[in-house]
Amino acid sequence: MKLLQCYIDNIITTALMEDINYIDVAADNLIPEDHISSAYYVAKDTGVVCGIEAAKRVFELAGGGVDFKILLKDGTKVNKGDIIAELAGSTLTILKGERTALNLLQHMSGITSATNRCAELVSGTNAFVTDTRKTLPGLRALQKYAVTVGGGKNHRFNLSDAAMLKDNHIDAYGGITAAVSALREKVGHTVKIEVEVRTLDELKEALETGVEIIMLDNMNCEEMKQAVDICGGKALLEASGNITEDNIRAVAETGVDIISLGALTHSVKCFDISMKIRKQPS
Repeated sequence: MKLLQCYIDNIITTALMEDINYIDVAADNLIPEDHISSAYYVAKDTGVVCGIEAAKRVFELAGGGVDFKILLKDGTKVNKGDIIAELAGSTLTILKGERTALNLLQHMSGITSATNRCAELVSGTNAFVTDTRKTLPGLRALQKYAVTVGGGKNHRFNLSDAAMLKDNHIDAYGGITAAVSALREKVGHTVKIEVEVRTLDELKEALETGVEIIMLDNMNCEEMKQAVDICGGKALLEASGNITEDNIRAVAETGVDIISLGALTHSVKCFDISMKIRKQPS
């Protein structure tokens, strides 16, 4: 998965302008323009790296003059104390880009690490892990990229990718069958339809409409097992709602095809990484 550079640059530029209105009051008044430093990124926990190219780009946009050597690429598993990257060059640029680069690197690595744990927990089952649209405004593509680096897959990127009838669509229109029928009359032949169901009776109704994907909303494992038997492979089944690392294996063993977790992007814990400038000799 390769994101457009202009997309990444827009995010970084916005973040830098948010962090530095005009000048860095401390650095610009303390550090000469020709001052040179070396620094490094170090992992402070066990996890998976993601966002290192974005971190590198921060320093290019923050002033340049920094040689950024990537030692561990996106997708690399790291342990506490591992050196991820080394920097050498303009001290002013290093100081001005430090926080923005860390914010992106820590957040994306947190998503990748969490996704990787979940992907490993369901390994050997029929299920794969996917994200949702519960992302931070403006960061969706970066967050979804981080999910793929961790071994997960992407759900739809936005409302234009696929037709997904959630409970509010169905309740507002008047029922599953009526909503699916009306939708099929209007969408093109390439559009897949997914329906969210809350009960096994709704599942049976959704199957009758011939939809391609059915989301099992907040069902327990016993209900999901019954849903798999009822479905018999006629549609892909997606489990969603109240799924954690503690119960994801049990969910996967019910036989569902997809397990979606909003928590991968909306409430993930940042991965602990520090940037350290090497002290100048006295």
